[in-house]
Amino acid sequence: MNFTRWSARLPGTQRRAARDDRSPVPAARVEYDRADTGSGPPDSAPDGPGTPSAAPALEDISARDILGRLPALVALVHGPEHRIEFVNDAYEAAFGPRPCGLPAAEAMPELTELSLLPLMDQVLRSGTPRTVKSRKAGSGNSYTVTCTPVRRDKNKGHDGGVLVYAADVTDHAEAAERLRASESRHRETAVTLQRSLLPQELEQPDDLRIAATYQPGGTDAAVGGDWYDVITLGAGRTALVIGDVMGRGVRAAAVMGQLRTAVRAYARLDLPPHEVLQLLDGLAAEIDASQIATCAYAVHDPNEGLLVYSSAGHLPILVRDEDGTVHRAEGPTGPPLGTGGWIHTSGTIALPPGSTAVLYTDGLVERRSEDIDEGVAALERALSGAKGAPQVVCDRLMRSLNITAEHDDDVAVLVVQHPARTGATAELFHNAALDLLGGIEAAPRARAFATGVLTSWRFPVELCDLGVLAAGELVANSLQHGTPPMRLGLRRTDRRLIIEVTDGDDHLPRRRRAEPGDEAGRGISIVASIATSWGSRRTPGGGKAVWCEFALPQ
Repeated sequence: MNFTRWSARLPGTQRRAARDDRSPVPAARVEYDRADTGSGPPDSAPDGPGTPSAAPALEDISARDILGRLPALVALVHGPEHRIEFVNDAYEAAFGPRPCGLPAAEAMPELTELSLLPLMDQVLRSGTPRTVKSRKAGSGNSYTVTCTPVRRDKNKGHDGGVLVYAADVTDHAEAAERLRASESRHRETAVTLQRSLLPQELEQPDDLRIAATYQPGGTDAAVGGDWYDVITLGAGRTALVIGDVMGRGVRAAAVMGQLRTAVRAYARLDLPPHEVLQLLDGLAAEIDASQIATCAYAVHDPNEGLLVYSSAGHLPILVRDEDGTVHRAEGPTGPPLGTGGWIHTSGTIALPPGSTAVLYTDGLVERRSEDIDEGVAALERALSGAKGAPQVVCDRLMRSLNITAEHDDDVAVLVVQHPARTGATAELFHNAALDLLGGIEAAPRARAFATGVLTSWRFPVELCDLGVLAAGELVANSLQHGTPPMRLGLRRTDRRLIIEVTDGDDHLPRRRRAEPGDEAGRGISIVASIATSWGSRRTPGGGKAVWCEFALPQ
């Protein structure tokens, strides 16, 4: 085959002009190599200093000369069967000699390994070049291959063909694979760290049912710092936390772990939500001034049926009533944690029996193509129809907002239900309270009231005696160190008995060792010895509450 004919159809070349019959001397083809022979063309003078050497015309260089010397792998096939017309030296060095005239499917198995034959058919039909990147052959080498159509010469009856140009990119592919493996290990480390820092098992308060879901972003998204937590505070109260550290990777997960640990420590102080965020704000700036975080902290008190919450730049809490109406917590929202210079405040939202609250991070509702308020509105619509157990609600919300394994951001969702109890279950939950006016008759009245209530709740005699003793000591402590108004509250759940005394003085009691000659100072020590747990806190309206709990026999 005359390869000069093919060169006229390669991109960037032109067909040789027809020879002018009137020209007495045809254009001579360069058939010599000055470097090999050391002599010039006939009747020419040797090149002198500064004399440029003559370059051959493009038309005088054959396609075989051009393609044969390329370092890339080149093969030329023609016809619908892709019969081999030419392979260059680099191709033969990589895959061995290839006999001309045979179909590529029989004589070029490497094209099958690289899945190129269907691509070559498409290129031949469409006349459009196609490129595939980093295809691995059976030898283990990787190639980037371009298939370029060669036009037909209908006047001479020649079929069209395909020029296969393959560049060996093995080193590049191996480097990319090592980079992907490194990124995968880094991501796996971050995901493992993130999951290990989240609660391995959620605390389940007596009065609430809770479930949570965390899903890291897809493989193309680095792990973020989303977290959630549930903290039982005592006396039936529960703290709910959701947060998001800005940033990605191990560093964000590590900062998240420190903040979550700090939240648990501050929660044990039983402070109002805004004071907890105030402490957390200062700590966040000390951990890493370059990273900020959003957080919502809420406290549920079953006696009040409210969520008292505070938000540091976080998205609003949503509450669904039993009839499907969804409310958005519209209370004040401060700036994110770590910014400093802001006094956070608390707000309230009702959480009556039968209602469901949802706390979430921005990955659930934020989309690049729409405003985040639209995402929150979509979540409200999904929540209005979400019924069932908390985990079922979690899953439904994730599906409704199209959260898949390839989602581009981390997602954390915390679902809290305050169930409406009826029938036999309702009999396990009771409340009773007595206002104390002070005076010497207050303690006997409190003991008599506690005896009657605990007996009516059918507690064992031993538990009734311990409950009456604890109530008497707490009331006596309040009478001695507190100020009116005073109130004794008794509450039972399916798992514990809670006794709480409130008064108007905000001085919190502490347990101390009484000397043998002391006539006071033993009340709190007695309560701490007989009760499962005890604690105290300041109340929002001023004053304090001192409580203790007894675990009920199973």
